Amino acid sequence: MHGSLAKTPPLGWNSWDCFGAAVNEKQLLENADYMAKHLKPYGWEYIVCDIQWYEPKAKSNDYNNFTELNMDEYGRLLPAENRFPSAAGGKGFKPIADYCHNLGLKFGIHIMRGVPRGAVHANLPIKGSKSTCRDIAHHFSVCAWNTDMYGCRGTAAAQEYYNSIFELYAQWGVDFIKCDDICVTEFRKWDSPYSADYEVEMIRKAIDGCGRDMVLSLSPGPAGIEYADHLAANANMWRMTGDFWDHWDPLHAMFDRCYTWQKHVGNGRWPDCDMLPLGKLAKNAPCHGAADRYTQFTKPEQLTMMTLWGIFRSPLMMGGNMPENDEWTLSLLTNEEYMKMHRTSYGASQLFRDEENGEGTIVWQSNGEKCKYIAVFNTKNVEQKISVDLRSVLMPDTAYNAFDIWEKADAGEFINVFEADVPAHGAKLFKVTLA
Repeated sequence: MHGSLAKTPPLGWNSWDCFGAAVNEKQLLENADYMAKHLKPYGWEYIVCDIQWYEPKAKSNDYNNFTELNMDEYGRLLPAENRFPSAAGGKGFKPIADYCHNLGLKFGIHIMRGVPRGAVHANLPIKGSKSTCRDIAHHFSVCAWNTDMYGCRGTAAAQEYYNSIFELYAQWGVDFIKCDDICVTEFRKWDSPYSADYEVEMIRKAIDGCGRDMVLSLSPGPAGIEYADHLAANANMWRMTGDFWDHWDPLHAMFDRCYTWQKHVGNGRWPDCDMLPLGKLAKNAPCHGAADRYTQFTKPEQLTMMTLWGIFRSPLMMGGNMPENDEWTLSLLTNEEYMKMHRTSYGASQLFRDEENGEGTIVWQSNGEKCKYIAVFNTKNVEQKISVDLRSVLMPDTAYNAFDIWEKADAGEFINVFEADVPAHGAKLFKVTLA
């Protein structure tokens, strides 16, 4: 059922990279307005409110341990009204979701797996159940980096709790769920695969029964390739990595992750490289760099990130505060040939990799409509001329034309071997057609 959603990789904006745990209603609506005006014609559609929307005291990217959370009488988290005033009177996120829908966009929220600790300690009842929140909490199943929740036991009562929260999200008009602390193995060696496979299944069942279509994204990663079939059976996208920020080393490491997952892309189920830390980041406090900064990636590194995410067909979630985009950042998000490749290509794979001590050349290819896409990456610290023999993916001894997608210019005719000058840590992306 869920495979009929997200037939192409989801495109949107997420509040974490720019506002951390403290995003508010005004910031969500400003980014929705920007997306509707500038990005919607290119397929961008999701506005996603990330973590701690239920915490009145959130101020930065840090979490307040064991802090008060806003919730109803059934232990279901509600938006903090001091940050989201339209939620007053029991409206929840419905006014913001309606605002996005009226712009022709879709609305999403971040959730943590499990049940709030506060609901467990107060022994609140579960809506529509004879059980309580205390009955379903797994006291050993706790998040290593956030104190808000207990994981749930694999019981019928826990399913009733999940059903109750997704019933609420459906009433609000939520279209996208980013569920956190659920697809990584490092934190809980005692537990079943990637944190709690049964909780993934309960969430899937709750979404399917809530009466509203919702794309399901699992975080934080790295998800294990050995669980690829289970992930695809239950989610639309899942993280291949931990939180990704604007530094070269994790960007370079993404080539390995994409290579590992390259055969598992498509059909409404998308391995996820994480958000795009572009534009204005860390508005509220320093986070992996200075506060209120533009991305630390050089322009060539930004092209490397966009090119790899695009040819691999990762979901694209813009991380910067979009109203502060400069022309360069906007141009990356509105390149028509790039967006067409991301939407319609298939069969992406690593064609060639030659590196020593993490520096060298990487080439990827994918298939398009009467064309090939070729991505050439320079992982050296200096510019280099790269020659690529394409006889393994093109007809030998045949003339082809290359179109430079980022430069929006013809790159010339070639036979068998194609050459490109690529900046340090940079990339070139070509659409190749018969001459």
